Amino acid sequence: MSLSSVANVAVIGGGPAGLTGAYELQKLSEDFRPIVFEADKLVGGIARTESHNGFRFDIGGHRFFTKIKEVDDVWHEVCGDDFITVPRLSRIFFQGKFFDYPLKIFNALGNLGPIEAAHIMISFAKAKMFPSKKEDTFEEWVKNRFGGRLYRHFFKSYTEKVWGVPCTEIRADWAAQRIKNLSLMKAVWNAMTGANDTASLIEEFQYPRLGPGMMWEKMAAKIEDQGGEVRMHSWVKRVIREDMRVTGIEVVERNPDTGEEKTYVQEAAEFINTMAVKDLIHCFDPPPPDSVVAAANRLKYRDFMIVTLVLDHADPFPDNWIYIHGEDVSVGRIQNFRAWSKEMMANENQASIGMEYFLNMDDDMWSRSDEDLIEMAGKELEIIGLAPASSVVDGAIIRQPKAYPVYDSEYQEALDEIQTWLKQLENFQTVGRNGLHRYNNQDHSMLSAMYAARNIVGAEYDVWNVNVERSYHEEFQTKPYKSPGSVQAA
Repeated sequence: MSLSSVANVAVIGGGPAGLTGAYELQKLSEDFRPIVFEADKLVGGIARTESHNGFRFDIGGHRFFTKIKEVDDVWHEVCGDDFITVPRLSRIFFQGKFFDYPLKIFNALGNLGPIEAAHIMISFAKAKMFPSKKEDTFEEWVKNRFGGRLYRHFFKSYTEKVWGVPCTEIRADWAAQRIKNLSLMKAVWNAMTGANDTASLIEEFQYPRLGPGMMWEKMAAKIEDQGGEVRMHSWVKRVIREDMRVTGIEVVERNPDTGEEKTYVQEAAEFINTMAVKDLIHCFDPPPPDSVVAAANRLKYRDFMIVTLVLDHADPFPDNWIYIHGEDVSVGRIQNFRAWSKEMMANENQASIGMEYFLNMDDDMWSRSDEDLIEMAGKELEIIGLAPASSVVDGAIIRQPKAYPVYDSEYQEALDEIQTWLKQLENFQTVGRNGLHRYNNQDHSMLSAMYAARNIVGAEYDVWNVNVERSYHEEFQTKPYKSPGSVQAA
């Protein structure tokens, strides 16, 4: 297929993956004119930057750190001098005490006490001598590597708060992906020596000075400057196919000023999708086989809410964020936005604090009024001892559906069924966190989209097998991209 015949590429979703797919196409050839369809008012998906009364805030805390050179190169091409280097400072709040994270030996011993520290090491030794032969669940995976006592202290309560289900129902592959190569011995060694080669515990990272959305806003502008389009307030209602070839998508475009909607069909030669794969399957017309639809219905997601509080005084703590364990409060993590970038603040005399809640859309909290949520979050800030509830003078709420794909006991079998069918489509690829139902960081999502773009010009990458874990190893390298038709799968 010649480049000119596939110049019209439709991209569903304007998050990191969708925009990167369009941007990569334009780097491959100036003939491409990708059209990105984004349902929201802002690009960036969950990595967008929202604002309220002059305060800017990051939806989930997005560090820009990667060992994938191709991704790092794109970040710097797009953001350039607008990157700042931010020192990482984070702690764990557990049983009324703050633990440095990564661990610092004297802080940890002082909080736990020598007797409990000894119990943890004995528990660890038992786990090493008598490991569980089964390692199917998060609980089994963590206990085998850290021991039961440390698991109960630092993994169980927070993980169950995030996912809303027991750790015995979360798959071990999620633990392997997110905790990566950290071990208790390495954590203790790092705490004693100051060494640290574990990617999830990096000591500094880069960050756009106006928040992560700045990256995606600049990328969207570059796409349009190079002849592409980014259509906002445009959601895809239907994916039209003939046999195993997609011929167009039905788009509903809403005028944000008048509320009027228009519906049209956008034809294209190639398609890249980033919408949640569960929703995608229900968009196909005609629909996939019943077994594929049933599989999609088995996929689950965890939703997310951030309650941003403006305080009448400057920062109550210096951390980028604090992880909140235990059941005394519902909040799971707390961000201090000035610690990410001072340019996200409206002034120097107030603080902007992000209270993050992990929940499901059918939970009562999801439908509570903004006023009630701000009051609740202020009280929880006081319970933790960070600031009095009376210091809250303003706030804003962001509700984010389908923030995290759930790794339960059913997901892999269901995803295998969906993947097998989607791979048969001739001109349609799905990428990104929700497009692959994989708890990717933004760099992994971007890499999957880069591969999809290259496939359009003759590469043979399997976007479903972007190796999430190996991409954080020092020796990870993607094979250099060659001219169309000569690219080999990674």
